[in-house]
Amino acid sequence: MSTDPDTTDTDIETDASTNDVADIVDEMTLEEKIDFVHGSYDPAELATGYVAGIDRLNLPSLSLVDGPMGIRAVPSTAFPASIALAATWDPDLAREFGEAIGEEARGADQDALLAPGFNVIRVPQCGRAFEYYSEDPYLNSRLAVGTVDGVQSAGVMATAKHYLANNQEADRHHVSAEIDERTLREIYLPAFEAAVTEADVSSVMASYNRINGTYAPQHRRLLTEVLKDEWGFEGFVVSDWWATHDGVAAAEAGLDLDMPGMPVYDWQCHGSTFLDLVAALPDEAWFPKKDFAQFVSRPWQPANPNPNVLEDSPFDEPLREAIDDGRLEESILDEKIRRILREMARFGVLDGDQPEGALDTPDHHDLARRIAERGTVLLQNDDALPLDGTERIALVGPNADEPKVGGGGSSEVDPTRATSPLEAIRDRLEPDGSVSFERGLESVGDASMHDSFLPDVHLPGGEDPRIEDAMRAARDTDVAVVVVRDLATEGADRGLELPGAQNELITAVAAVAERTVVVLNTAGMVEMPWREDVDAILESWYPGQEDGNALASVLFGDADPSGRLPVTIGERAEDYPASSVEQYPGVDLEADYSEGVFVGYRHFDEEGIEPVFPFGHGVSYTDFEYGGLSVEIETDGDDNGDTEPGPMATAEITVENTGGRSGRDVVQAYLSVTDSSVPRPPRELAAFEPVELEAGQSTTVSLDLDRRAFAYYDEDEADWIVEDREFDVLVGRSSRDIRERASLER
Repeated sequence: MSTDPDTTDTDIETDASTNDVADIVDEMTLEEKIDFVHGSYDPAELATGYVAGIDRLNLPSLSLVDGPMGIRAVPSTAFPASIALAATWDPDLAREFGEAIGEEARGADQDALLAPGFNVIRVPQCGRAFEYYSEDPYLNSRLAVGTVDGVQSAGVMATAKHYLANNQEADRHHVSAEIDERTLREIYLPAFEAAVTEADVSSVMASYNRINGTYAPQHRRLLTEVLKDEWGFEGFVVSDWWATHDGVAAAEAGLDLDMPGMPVYDWQCHGSTFLDLVAALPDEAWFPKKDFAQFVSRPWQPANPNPNVLEDSPFDEPLREAIDDGRLEESILDEKIRRILREMARFGVLDGDQPEGALDTPDHHDLARRIAERGTVLLQNDDALPLDGTERIALVGPNADEPKVGGGGSSEVDPTRATSPLEAIRDRLEPDGSVSFERGLESVGDASMHDSFLPDVHLPGGEDPRIEDAMRAARDTDVAVVVVRDLATEGADRGLELPGAQNELITAVAAVAERTVVVLNTAGMVEMPWREDVDAILESWYPGQEDGNALASVLFGDADPSGRLPVTIGERAEDYPASSVEQYPGVDLEADYSEGVFVGYRHFDEEGIEPVFPFGHGVSYTDFEYGGLSVEIETDGDDNGDTEPGPMATAEITVENTGGRSGRDVVQAYLSVTDSSVPRPPRELAAFEPVELEAGQSTTVSLDLDRRAFAYYDEDEADWIVEDREFDVLVGRSSRDIRERASLER
């Protein structure tokens, strides 16, 4: 990590600010110190997390805001889901996105962004998969670094979350991820390590779950020994909201800031009539409002509710008592405050020298559309796409007249504008073409962590959509475009079958339509029992506010569908590595990560399971040919420096666009090792590079293969080891579509 202030846009800390931080800490009373390490109520009612300032010390407040796809506090640009950004395989675009969302945070007068999230997508059922990037640690790392760099270049603190192994929503407040050290190092830690050591991320969020029996905010080994001591993390660790169980244990372990620092009826009283009423009640010894809130809210609490949501901060009275009776040194508190204040100085919060920001701008809308287009994956295409604009189109789908802005939970965004598939396609075609629209089914709605516990009431006299109506519309047109969606939200895992009768709708339409194009708005993998009956499948994820515009661009060929899968799509849940109940969701609140390093495509390759669509897959509207692979091992480095950064080998390959139109491809390099002394996956992603080529154009792509890509983590040595073995470099268009290979020996 660089210590040169000139090497990072936001690294503005000086000796003077360091002295200011020390002076502030020295002048704070114990009461003020305790108040500064946990959240309080935001008088502006905007921040997701708020640390009150201290007027007598001229110490300003600190505001932290959700989220990974847009600023949740105010109407703002709704960007595509993180998994859609990952499908671009473009760290430069991730940086551009990060800078834009950082500008939006500043436009909302917020200091820190509670994003990005980049937990590995271990199980396809994960309810927050749409908020994360991929199943691969290297792809996660490159996107994490790009996004963090972008956010912080806009003068906003980025937050790497959720540390660590928050890979499922089922039992997320208590489940223990039982993971061996090698698997932690090779799969679940790399993106966090890169965010710290390469991007100098400002804060890290400790997750709800336990890791090997210890809650994340109380995990001294992960928070202090690995994160702060080994990686040199200089920022602050913040808890997930109400994730801290034992304040003293968390303080000693390395947690620096407890959030939100108050019961939910104080924190969110402005967002709920019920909570507002509870907050207004007297809090008497004979009538504690916390007990009343617990009793009244029990009927609508989720099956596994947050156990701390009605509690005061464990970083309040418990810390005061521990310091008073000598169980906790006040110096531990001082170090936490120094970490927070250093970041406030670094980003100009202390002296008010912060950029203005820009909220909900046309440039950001254009970027949201570009990410949605670039992240769309064309899974299969039997000459059905692109459309030429003269077809008669039957648009079918229970929600095809609504944009799929995002999933549920803390990432929900309220955009000022959004386009639906129906709106955009009609704008594109009419009057030259014609579009008919049939739902075929009742709306499947949207998932939200904040859904009402009351049942939906359907009033008489409304629509009565029928599959037969959709079939009739499809039969009378040139192409049927069927738009379907799943329902994913924070707080609950999802099923892998499309909700409602959407599978039946697709099958029925495909049986009568001349051509059928299916558009998937999903958080990740879904089962596709109809895939052989349809002509084309587009995976659009959750496209954000530009849903319709981006879809129309791809359907009509204005944009090449250049997205590549950041996850493997299998036939069914049983194809994936965590297929036993012991592995997922776990038994007795323990999830056994016994698959080890064989996550995602690594597992499919090791077990010889044929995926429906492999990791890295995506079809273009043009064709690419690969040739002339050469690999050169670096000879000027230290052969014993296995953990040092920098390339160990360089691969070069020629890529040519042999089709009749421009397009984008992602060149992917995988490493395979012969006769390793430890079990290793048949291939692992080592490098990638997106390229854009005009028809007939070719280019030579250079791929740096980092030393870490050749290494495995040795638990006995507690270090990365590169064996003297023969390695194969496999270059292609997906993990299963290998076009060229070469060998090298180390």
